[in-house]
Amino acid sequence: MKAEHENVLIIGSGIGGLSIAIILAGLGYEVTVLEKNRAPGGLLRSYTRDGIECAVGVHYLGSLDKGQVLRKFFDYLGVTDDIAVSRMGENGIIDRYLFDSPATHPAHFDMPPGFDAYEANLLQAFPAEAESIDRIVTDLRKSADVLHGLDILHAKGGDFSLLDQSLPYGEFLDELGCSPGLRSVLALASSWIGVPVSDCPGYYHNMALASYLSSSWRLKQSGTAMVDVLVNRLEKIGGRIICGAEIDKIEVDARVVKGLHLCSGEYLGGSMVVGAVHPGVVLQMLPDGAVKPSYHNRIRKLQNTHSVLSVHVRVDAKVHPEIPHNIFKVETDEKGNIPDLKYYQLRSSERDNYSLLSILTSGSDGLWLPWQESVSGRRGTEYGDMKKRHADNLIREAEGIFGPLSGLKVLDSYSPLTLRDWVNTPEGSAYGVLRSSSQTLATAMLNRTAVKGLYLAGQNVLAPGVIGTIMGSFSTVKLILGPREFQRQICL
Repeated sequence: MKAEHENVLIIGSGIGGLSIAIILAGLGYEVTVLEKNRAPGGLLRSYTRDGIECAVGVHYLGSLDKGQVLRKFFDYLGVTDDIAVSRMGENGIIDRYLFDSPATHPAHFDMPPGFDAYEANLLQAFPAEAESIDRIVTDLRKSADVLHGLDILHAKGGDFSLLDQSLPYGEFLDELGCSPGLRSVLALASSWIGVPVSDCPGYYHNMALASYLSSSWRLKQSGTAMVDVLVNRLEKIGGRIICGAEIDKIEVDARVVKGLHLCSGEYLGGSMVVGAVHPGVVLQMLPDGAVKPSYHNRIRKLQNTHSVLSVHVRVDAKVHPEIPHNIFKVETDEKGNIPDLKYYQLRSSERDNYSLLSILTSGSDGLWLPWQESVSGRRGTEYGDMKKRHADNLIREAEGIFGPLSGLKVLDSYSPLTLRDWVNTPEGSAYGVLRSSSQTLATAMLNRTAVKGLYLAGQNVLAPGVIGTIMGSFSTVKLILGPREFQRQICL
């Protein structure tokens, strides 16, 4: 089934929009990506302050070794050789977890590369829980096999037939009788995808953790460089991107998609539209009556993940050289759940004399309600003062880990409202739709809509993160082609 003259319009140019655009363009579709901002990339794109590239959505990648899932995706997209990466874990550490509860937790726990080393570290930290650890790591290995074997995409019964979402991972840990310390170590992986461990489907937890244990990598260059690689690849195979193209509404006639109306007044016709943005945003673009009330209500009631607050700080590279692993400072409760955490990454920068310290934490969404109706650049001095106070607090807390920050200069900080306005994510949600056990039915098959020719892609379709988002793109292509044609045309 070749599609040389079928015109596809894709809303959004993040990793979801760009990956599905490359896939469809490679299959012969005429692909146009529409991006409301002046440059493509969404959260994948970094930004420059004081000559230093500040990362937003990509801090490290998993499963890029030969035969592993992200390597298979990059190979298919034709970008592997052009995305420069360096392997993490050569010092035996990918992530270091610092805990705040010395009575129930080790002072720190190191996540190493590889399942054997991870099991050994767990046993060293929690020697009395060997039986539970054996079960946990056995399940992780099975999940890695499923992940790298692309079983989800090859399943005949639909993309969700392999997902055991009936049991939250927290309940699984309860059944094993895990200590608060072991529970917290394992709960970190759920935090990476914005879901509390008490409500995180076991498969999503294991997919996230197994992907990084399989192999972990950092970008050698910026997120913007990765965007450029994807854009160049798309354009090389005949696709195009139009920036500064904000969508006013999706044209629908008798529940069949016809094209897009831009805010500029321009109209673009197309037999297929893919919304690679939050489904709630796509819903707002549809005319009244385009979808059934039941679908409308399902999307409208979806709960989203929390947002983040981030600070980027320039420091003296001689005093603060790059640390080759990530650091998490973890708040825990008496049961071992994680109410909040701080993420730190200290990297070399584009300027020889300076390193970049990036700090991320939860967005404390309620604090920003007074500016809910404002737009970026027009929030006033009180908003700026609020951001500065929180940035100062985060920096003081960081100095408890790194010592006094020599040559410190705050390059930038952003709040949930920044994310909301930049990538059009409701409430500034960092990971889109909450992929919780409680929302299993509501989030099933989000890429299928009731409008013929209208599909969804992006991090909300299957799972967040680069792997989850690209897998969601392939899942949507499978829906477009049908399972038989997908198996025939897509060779991963």
